[in-house]
Amino acid sequence: MKFFIDTANLNEIREAHDLGVLDGVTTNPSLMAKEGIVGYDNVMKHYKAICEIVDGDISAEVIATDFETMVKEGEELAQLHPNIVVKVPMTRDGVKAIKYFTDKGIKTNCTLIFSAGQAILAAKAGATYVSPFVGRLDDIGTDGLDLIDQIVNIYQNYGFPTEVLAASVRHVMHLVKCAEIGADVVTCPLNVITGLLNHPLTDSGLAKFLADHKKANA
Repeated sequence: MKFFIDTANLNEIREAHDLGVLDGVTTNPSLMAKEGIVGYDNVMKHYKAICEIVDGDISAEVIATDFETMVKEGEELAQLHPNIVVKVPMTRDGVKAIKYFTDKGIKTNCTLIFSAGQAILAAKAGATYVSPFVGRLDDIGTDGLDLIDQIVNIYQNYGFPTEVLAASVRHVMHLVKCAEIGADVVTCPLNVITGLLNHPLTDSGLAKFLADHKKANA
């Protein structure tokens, strides 16, 4: 399983990278705005900065909603760095854009996936990744993990090369369950990744070991 961090914060990206387990980054306009990154030139510069930290796929999202402008924006993003993956929304024009980018050899991430049918369309169009949103489905009383399971099974049935990128992963158990199901990638905040480190028995065991070591060397 690949670990992507869902942020535009360079310090968080560096921390995850330094941990030695980071495979990529996902971003979106909301995350950019949260970091105060505004304006076309600043956004493009920020994507380049991320690519300098992480040697892995970096999802950069188009803002446009129509096919022609999606293509224009996506091509500009793809020219920034070989690791850029153009993030495209699951819409009619989005699917058309994914097919266009696929034919041009540009990697894509189809975002805002909330059904298996949407995931099938994205895979048929040649998406590199699909991003089903686990947490947002949970918010409306639907089990987002069931959708991950469904998409993984469908892709296995037909040998789709599209990778299932579980998004809106909000806590450690989301991540672990996605791993059990067989998601190819999870993208989540830094605290979810570092949360995997924690267990009270590890803490107490280490404390006892250190205490015993101190006694033995007193």
